Amino acid sequence: MYYVYIIQSQKDRSYYTGYTTDVEKQLQKHNEGGQKFTSQKRPYALVWYCAFVDKQKANAFERYLKQGSGFAFARKHLV
Repeated sequence: MYYVYIIQSQKDRSYYTGYTTDVEKQLQKHNEGGQKFTSQKRPYALVWYCAFVDKQKANAFERYLKQGSGFAFARKHLV
């Protein structure tokens, strides 16, 4: 399975959207500072995730959520 997820910084309440095959392991990496982009805003809590069977669909949905209308959709309906 492929997962698109949204985590929220407990430090400044900002969100980060990502893609992984293991949500728990990825959240642990974010919280340990193993991800450069999110290391300054840890700790994080998992807010939302969705599973996909198809890798390309998961990647496409992650890209959508990181862009204009997808970003607004995520903030209005998912978090």
